[in-house]
Amino acid sequence: MSNKKKPKKLRTPNVPSGQVAPTAVAAATAPVRSAGQPLSGPARQMRTAPAAAAQPSFDYTYVRKDLGRIAVLAGSFIAVLIVLSFFIK
Repeated sequence: MSNKKKPKKLRTPNVPSGQVAPTAVAAATAPVRSAGQPLSGPARQMRTAPAAAAQPSFDYTYVRKDLGRIAVLAGSFIAVLIVLSFFIK
């Protein structure tokens, strides 16, 4: 396989869906002050997440199905090897 990179348009950030990645739009809308003006608010906004939203819930139902399928295949291969061992002797 070749390691082709996706165009920047098609790339997605690697963050859970509950969190928002910082964007250039948010940085552009931040208030800018000149040297002589006092700050009207905090210099930077602190993002705090609620405790319940900190633990994302993932759906792993497909993993259980895949593990069951792997177990059935492994068991059948072992059974075939045992049967074949009787013919080899």
